[in-house]
Amino acid sequence: MLEVQDELNRAHAAANYDVDGITGIGGRGGLRPDAIPLARAARGSGAVVVAVDLPSGVAADTGEVRGEAVRADVTVTFGAHKPGQLIDPAAELTGVVRLVDIGLGPHLPSSPAVEALQHADVARLLPVPGGESDKYRRGVVGVVAGSAKYPGAAVLAVAGALRGGAGAVRYVGPGGDAVLARHPETLVSDGPPAKAGRVQAWAVGPGLSGGPGLDDALASDVPVVIDADALHALDAAAVRARTAPTLLTPHAGEAAALLGAERAEVEAGRLDAVRELAARYGATVLLKGSTTLVADPGRGTPVRVNATGTGWLATAGSGDVLTGLTGSLLAAGLAPRDAGSVGAYLHGLAARLAAPLAAHDVADHVPAAWRDVCEVSA
Repeated sequence: MLEVQDELNRAHAAANYDVDGITGIGGRGGLRPDAIPLARAARGSGAVVVAVDLPSGVAADTGEVRGEAVRADVTVTFGAHKPGQLIDPAAELTGVVRLVDIGLGPHLPSSPAVEALQHADVARLLPVPGGESDKYRRGVVGVVAGSAKYPGAAVLAVAGALRGGAGAVRYVGPGGDAVLARHPETLVSDGPPAKAGRVQAWAVGPGLSGGPGLDDALASDVPVVIDADALHALDAAAVRARTAPTLLTPHAGEAAALLGAERAEVEAGRLDAVRELAARYGATVLLKGSTTLVADPGRGTPVRVNATGTGWLATAGSGDVLTGLTGSLLAAGLAPRDAGSVGAYLHGLAARLAAPLAAHDVADHVPAAWRDVCEVSA
């Protein structure tokens, strides 16, 4: 086997391009043993690896990689994008994707399994105040976050909420002094959420340590986004019983705990995991990670894939900003699926503008991301 591998390495070293057409989009599982030396030789050469339709060894319809696979520099795909080109871990292996139209449009399903918003889509969904707007017509978002141990989580969640389109932010929790020091426009309350005043949505969870916040929010008749510590105490029956929408925003570890699965299992099968979570809890789910996915509980709507994610968001507190941002979009009137996908899009774009960054930089750059979306789409 080593002699074969050495011979393949020498052959590939002399090539400028390697074209991968080992398997088609119907392939299942990783590469077969006979194909593995070819993939390794291509990976170790200086040649540009061009995959035909999809890198061999990845699952076209789910983005799973169950074994060894080709790592492409460029993927030339035909007719339509495949979920595996958008969803990790397969998406990481596709390189730059180029779509070639071969006239399949009339034969494609009317509703795709997966979709990715672009600037123009996000611009159409962003809330825009009218001439008669006031802070209450624009929406008020309540933020339940932070604790004596994690006051910064409250500050970051409120920062995200202030930049998400709602007219006002109410904060409930023990981090009021820290919040007011950074964001004096915030309406701070010491009481439980149920007595904090009128809101159009709640954002609950970052840095939370006990207290009645989650129960009060779930008992309300307004949309709720639930993240971080609030997910640990979440009861599926209580979420399903709600009459108002619920948006859950777990990362892979939290999703694994909610599903009773291993984190590696969620990361390997992100599309199945987000669909299962949405169905089990009867809620919209935003699964954070290298590929952020947003799924509604019904199977009829496409799962949305966020196209603006960046590794720079792997920093403490960035998720707290996203919680506040999506809560604000809910309060401004967006449906949970739209609030989650628009929030993730702006969050990722803001991180790209701010990098290298800390979490507060993401919140600070949301207005620039918002303007960029609107200007490009004008």
